[in-house]
Amino acid sequence: MSVNRYNVIGFNRGDIIKLIINTPGTYISKSGTRFKLKNGENVQEIPAKKVEQILITCPSSISTEAISLAVEENIDLVLLKMNGKPIGRFWHSKHGSISTIRKKQLLLSENELGITFVKEWISKKMENQIDFLKMLSMNRRDERRELLKENVLKIDEEIKKLDNVTFNQNIDEIRNTVQGYEGYASRVYFEMISKSLPEKYQFNGRSRNPAKDYFNCMLNYGYGILYSQIERSCIIAGLDPYIGILHVDNYNRKAFTFDLIEKYRIYVDKTIFKMFSTKKIRDDFFEEIEGGFFLAKDGKQALISEYNLLMESTEKYRGKNMEVQNIIQSDCHNIANRILNW
Repeated sequence: MSVNRYNVIGFNRGDIIKLIINTPGTYISKSGTRFKLKNGENVQEIPAKKVEQILITCPSSISTEAISLAVEENIDLVLLKMNGKPIGRFWHSKHGSISTIRKKQLLLSENELGITFVKEWISKKMENQIDFLKMLSMNRRDERRELLKENVLKIDEEIKKLDNVTFNQNIDEIRNTVQGYEGYASRVYFEMISKSLPEKYQFNGRSRNPAKDYFNCMLNYGYGILYSQIERSCIIAGLDPYIGILHVDNYNRKAFTFDLIEKYRIYVDKTIFKMFSTKKIRDDFFEEIEGGFFLAKDGKQALISEYNLLMESTEKYRGKNMEVQNIIQSDCHNIANRILNW
């Protein structure tokens, strides 16, 4: 990771970087084939061909020429809220949803393939939770070890119940049933995550808008970054991020992104848990507001750095070693192909 004096952060992967704009008042313009970053007297130029993604996380300005350059160079340009959730992005028109996929996506929530997808994704989420809790139990030598094992069995029971869900029910009943199993498993899971943390960082369940504790504050921002990545992967694969299956379509809510993200949340969970358990958390990472906390600039930098390291790490995937971020993209292409061939 490189951090320059303008607090514009570049995360390097070879010659490719991700830019995170997190200093208020930064102005982004075009200078030939470069992005020109200006904040007061500080100026920097970065070749567009070296940039993979631009994340704008604070009040800033960008010229239409710079936006056009990003689109022409196929650079993902994302605007983020304070909590890390994307509120808008620019992408090349060639990445729009393929009409055939989109038409079939509209039918998924009322057909067996849609329920099959949802069961696969939620089951994978629960399996990930079980694997993580098992790993934590191996590292515990107190009463928490047995407690973790007991709660692993509770989540496993929810997987068995999920396996028995069939398409014979009304679609709304199926949706409520699946969300009930997933919700219970998640409550059990986060209770165990809390008990596995150092005592000063333990928390009482999930909290959002605002987060009521440090861990949830980090978690909310991390999930926001992941939402952005899932949405981008959907768009590139020709999937419409707005047409959901489990999460019903609401105005301006990326329902398919909310469906698909479930199986990948574990990456954020592990990243943040590691930060808390290895003393990488500082009090100045957080700012207290009425009713809770939000992530300060230094906290965002620290989390994004750890998140990118994880995304660039490799895992075994279909017999090959592949970066996690490429696994997500490959999964989206596979989903698109299954829908096309349906």
